[in-house]
Amino acid sequence: MTAPLRLSLDTSALVANWRALDALSGTAACGAAVKADGYGLGARGVFERLAAAGCRDFFVASWGEAAALADLVTDLHVDLSVLHGVRAEDMPAAAQGFARPVLNTLEQIRRWRDAGGGRCDVMVDTGMNRLGVSSEQVADGLLDGLAIDTLMSHLACADEDAAANARQRDRLEHLRGRTSARRLSLANSAGIALGSGYAFDLTRPGLALYGGVPRGELASVVRQVATPQAQILQRRTLTAGESIGYNALYTAQEPIEVAILNIGYADGYWRGFTNSGCARVGAALLPVLGRVSMDLTAIAVDALPSLGEGDWVSLNFALPEAAAVSGMSQYELLTGLGSRFERLWA
Repeated sequence: MTAPLRLSLDTSALVANWRALDALSGTAACGAAVKADGYGLGARGVFERLAAAGCRDFFVASWGEAAALADLVTDLHVDLSVLHGVRAEDMPAAAQGFARPVLNTLEQIRRWRDAGGGRCDVMVDTGMNRLGVSSEQVADGLLDGLAIDTLMSHLACADEDAAANARQRDRLEHLRGRTSARRLSLANSAGIALGSGYAFDLTRPGLALYGGVPRGELASVVRQVATPQAQILQRRTLTAGESIGYNALYTAQEPIEVAILNIGYADGYWRGFTNSGCARVGAALLPVLGRVSMDLTAIAVDALPSLGEGDWVSLNFALPEAAAVSGMSQYELLTGLGSRFERLWA
């Protein structure tokens, strides 16, 4: 059955974004975070396309996400790491060897050692105070004897010009050679834009792969990947003085032609687009009228007299602009894209 919602996905933009970030990473390898179902785009589609482009290091949050990609890991001969480590419940999956745990806690390290201590990654906390063992524990030999591929940390303020960035960089650099790790990794998308000193041996972009711009330096580099498209359910005329939608937040000052779209905040087209979002057909801009509701959104269609029931429109969704209009972060805009979209790669 054909869905009334489509997510148009641009393969060339996705690949171009990864290649640009790879170039900015210098001599470091450039990986890809595909957690949260590829930031809402569909992890398998992203994984296949980036692997074909040359990416060899992928990251997910959980073992459920990893298991859904296990066949691709084997078939495409790439590496997959699970950022949240390994709980007791995860050990049967981890034992299959299709992904490496990123060990975050003393208990996870103990659990992994007790299971045989196979190849792993380790997260060290250099100042974010979220996940990871302390740099002091690492320096004192906590990780001795582990077969570590990558010792990694995560920047807390990479999207800002904060002194904390250099402190975290220096703390990770201080651990070079203190463990068996063959690589160090720190930079996410924004961290790549901070410069070569943050790239270490492996970068781990997420947002910028998918069209997000976490720092101004990337604005001319990153291309839009995802465009939501919605079908028109009904076309109607709003007369002067009539209001539309919940709470009557738009009242027509003169007669206006309106189309009702099959999209709303249940699909990730948030209420923040109320009276501020915009759709497009070709060069014609079609502003959102009134409140975005759970499943429906109204747009003005005076500019297109022939547009009617069953026709498709594209929602303006360039992430920096959409974030500014809606008040949502670029991350929320991407990962909130719902399951009712038919995801179509071109």
